[in-house]
Amino acid sequence: MTPNDTILNDRLERGLAELGLDVPAARRERLVALVGLLHKWNRAYNLTAVRDPEEMVARHVLDSAAVLPFVTGPSLLDVGAGPGLPGLVLAILAPELDVTLLDSNGKKVRFQRQAVMELGLERVTPVQARVEAFEAPAGGFDQVISRAFASLEDFLALSRELPGEGGQWLAMKGPAVEDELAGLPEGIAAVARHTLRVPFSVGDRRLVILERAPGER
Repeated sequence: MTPNDTILNDRLERGLAELGLDVPAARRERLVALVGLLHKWNRAYNLTAVRDPEEMVARHVLDSAAVLPFVTGPSLLDVGAGPGLPGLVLAILAPELDVTLLDSNGKKVRFQRQAVMELGLERVTPVQARVEAFEAPAGGFDQVISRAFASLEDFLALSRELPGEGGQWLAMKGPAVEDELAGLPEGIAAVARHTLRVPFSVGDRRLVILERAPGER
């Protein structure tokens, strides 16, 4: 199947409108180009189980876009980014962000680099490394996000040193996150929980925002 850009753009435009996001045409075009690139690479490298480009718009692009109102940056680390989700989508929607994409899978990081080059994303840095071996730059990141990377407990434990002073974790989860919240590491608390409806998708997306307790590292 070859993605039809007009169909994808219409679906994307409708979905973004449902999310209440007013996105300029040039950024929508980049998002459609990202879907086309992901579809092309997916046939050879199996980057995602989602094969249909229209489904990619819903399950990857709109799902990633749904958290945009809570992404303030200015520096954002996407842990377990896979083919660059949600980081690439957020970087396109908010080009003022400094986004680092972190994944240990070589073929997925190669895709990230190709997407960054083809889409002209000058403030996105793909990194191939395991999260436990990755060192944050001086001062850490303002926000650390994950989408289906690991359990909430493991995500926080593995990335504990990566947010800077006053930094946040953004965990994109399903409804089961309510059970995971009982096992938060000591010194880390959930400061906000949001239920998000992703257009053209079944079920809810949950976003949990977490911070360290004052004085904790």
